[in-house]
Amino acid sequence: MRIFILVLSLCLLSGSSLFAQSGYYEDAYRFSQVKPAGTARIMGVGGTQWSLGGDVSNVAGNPAGLGFFRSSEASATLGYTDWGVETTYLGQRKNYNTTNFSLPNVSFVLANPKGEFDRGSFKGGSFGISIQRIANFNTEYGYFSDLPGETSIIDFYLQDANGLPENQVVNLGITGMAYNTYQINPRLDSNGQAITGEYEPINGFVAPFQDENITQEGSSSQISIAYGANFNYKFFIGGSIGIRTLSYNSRKIYNEEFAEGPLINSNLQENLFINGGGINLNLGLIYKPIDYLNLGFTFQSPTWYSLNDEYNASMVANYDNYFYEPEEITLGRVEDLTDIFISSYNLNTPLKIGGGATVFLNKNGFISADVDWVDYSAARINSNDFDEGPDNLEIRNLYGSTVNFRFGAEYKISKFRLRGGYGYYGDPIADSDYDRSTQQISGGLGVKLNRFSIDFALVNSKFNTLYSSYQVLDNQGNNIGPLTEIKNNQLNGVLTFALSF
Repeated sequence: MRIFILVLSLCLLSGSSLFAQSGYYEDAYRFSQVKPAGTARIMGVGGTQWSLGGDVSNVAGNPAGLGFFRSSEASATLGYTDWGVETTYLGQRKNYNTTNFSLPNVSFVLANPKGEFDRGSFKGGSFGISIQRIANFNTEYGYFSDLPGETSIIDFYLQDANGLPENQVVNLGITGMAYNTYQINPRLDSNGQAITGEYEPINGFVAPFQDENITQEGSSSQISIAYGANFNYKFFIGGSIGIRTLSYNSRKIYNEEFAEGPLINSNLQENLFINGGGINLNLGLIYKPIDYLNLGFTFQSPTWYSLNDEYNASMVANYDNYFYEPEEITLGRVEDLTDIFISSYNLNTPLKIGGGATVFLNKNGFISADVDWVDYSAARINSNDFDEGPDNLEIRNLYGSTVNFRFGAEYKISKFRLRGGYGYYGDPIADSDYDRSTQQISGGLGVKLNRFSIDFALVNSKFNTLYSSYQVLDNQGNNIGPLTEIKNNQLNGVLTFALSF
């Protein structure tokens, strides 16, 4: 019966749109979240850069700062990241750690200043180009439990299949795979006939032991081409074009183990690969009302992405040689897997508006502060390969706007520079009692030797999130599926070498 239904449904329906990955709304936030980055000097002062000029980070930050350059400069930054994760599920903790090396910033600025005695308000400007890593996706996390869970993923399969005939359930994503591996089966009436739209678990309602492991890899980088102009050493105006590339891979392995048969254990593995590119615009302004004060403003447009994803999944269910009477079959190891399904979609990330101020302490250093605003609910997904409506609705309902701020300081001692900073990035989830904000503490030092400089910075970021493996709704519509708390602790070390000429 089951094989006949599968063959019939494949003849009537196209599978390419039925096994598409879910959770595009999560990608919308993941690929929209970009924290200011750049050289070790900028990272050492907390990432503040909206009102600071004369740093190659201005190419991708506030391009107006390029107007401050009086000489050309080339720089390269080396990076090391240690990403620690602690998860808690049912009171049980597990720790993960991921490290990687990178080249987070390579920049070149070609300065073309005018002489002090040249007439006119235009005092020259600078062209800049940089390649900067703007996001790091390399991490691993998960959970395990020596205690039975309160629900099973089979509860999700049952709710997902409820009310649907078998020829639709067989193609219903991972729920269809659960049907094909006999984890859920049609409920039978007193005459042994299947009741349309009603299903039951093969084990009955038994709580399993659960564990899951998620591995993510990839990054996002941006090539920025910018120009900044100097007018009367008071107004600095700039603009840039950013060309982004993105690569993201995710592998999820979810397991359940039952103390009672006939189902002994089950395994679900999902693989997702996303890649693509995008483009954005950046406009900036810095104004010096007095010699010891800079005021900055930036407008960063949405990034218009074009993305492709590939998704596949496999499922294994192991039985204790159980004889399934309705189909007269003995169940042992039962497997099901999908083909590789490909889809394309466009993602528009939200725009960002920022402002900042820098106060210079004579020639002894400076104090700088930034603030910016981002509305993550403004992200949008468009596709001809799947219905993006539910994900766009989830984006509008789930996410909100955030106000982020950073401040930092630098103090000069002869040829040496001491730096410190702090950053706060607000919780993107609207109307939530759980705090997902990010706090960042940084410090660094540098030395400038004639036309050569070396800078080093350490940045520690901490943020917490919640992870739900699957959704099971109670009578009030609340998700009672497994919920895991994830505490993230990132330590980034960056080292910048720069040459002026």
